[in-house]
Amino acid sequence: MSILPKKNELGFFEIRLESIGGLGANLAGKMLAEAGVLGLGLNGSNFSSYGSEKKGSPVKAFVRFCEADVEIRDHSPIEEPHVVGIFHEALYKTVNVVNGVKPDSIVLVNTTRDFDEVRRDLKLEYGTLAIVDATGIAVEEKTKANTSMLGALYRICEFLNPDGMKDVIRKTFEKKYPHLVEPNINTFNRGYNEVKFKTYEAPEGAQGKTFIRSKTEYGYETQEIGGVLIAQANTILKDLSGSRQGWLPEFHEDKCISCAACDNVCPDLCFVWEEAPDKKGRPQMFLRGIDYKYCKGCLKCVDACPTQALTDLREEVGYAEAHTVTQKFPYTAGGVN
Repeated sequence: MSILPKKNELGFFEIRLESIGGLGANLAGKMLAEAGVLGLGLNGSNFSSYGSEKKGSPVKAFVRFCEADVEIRDHSPIEEPHVVGIFHEALYKTVNVVNGVKPDSIVLVNTTRDFDEVRRDLKLEYGTLAIVDATGIAVEEKTKANTSMLGALYRICEFLNPDGMKDVIRKTFEKKYPHLVEPNINTFNRGYNEVKFKTYEAPEGAQGKTFIRSKTEYGYETQEIGGVLIAQANTILKDLSGSRQGWLPEFHEDKCISCAACDNVCPDLCFVWEEAPDKKGRPQMFLRGIDYKYCKGCLKCVDACPTQALTDLREEVGYAEAHTVTQKFPYTAGGVN
């Protein structure tokens, strides 16, 4: 009798993890695959997809399981997953994270919001939605969000043995980092126990979301005449909010002395300045705020600030939009970006 809860036409149970580089989705995928293969005797495969600059950029990790008598000859990306794990909410803006989900798929999201809000942003018509505050758990336990996401994924994939993963955590940390063993086990347990579920029933005959394979905008058939690059190789025309890993700098204007220490270390032109007279009537540049569109959450500015006018803040959905001060670049197309 099969221990896999469901299979596709090729006999595979498939998991797709959507994340950004640095959150540990690649490692989580490896650990999931190893747990099924070494712990349960299943056949399995795992691989990831990301660009040359992995950290902060979109990452996908793929896991396939099948029975021991079935060979895995398919090493293509997973298009119609049974489970999707979304490590970072900001991915909604730039990546179709629910691409190809079926009516009976389970979508796990790292979030602090309620089910209906997440469902609306995902444009998820039906299926089972799972939510867990993986980042919050990791902050409290002083670990990483991927461990809490692993715990939630184990709860979803009931055929996997959570005790086996705890043994892996112990073996991983006990020699070099023994002080991290218990915090990581606590993180895993909390992810397992704190994940919540809500199912949106699909009508009879529902087909799910058809997978749409993305096409390059700049192939030989689609490139602008003359090879013109319409997206410059800088951050001025790019929205970097999807690169943040759950944190951003909070600006306290009453503590700011406009020393520009933050601007000196910022790699992405985030800080907005305005000329105004000082107390003696002399013209001076004053810091007015942050254009969070260009902030990737590196927090170098927080380390550089001598007056604590910048502090790190756990990002909540909508905060950046509500507190951003728009940057003006007169040398870009249209005069103002």
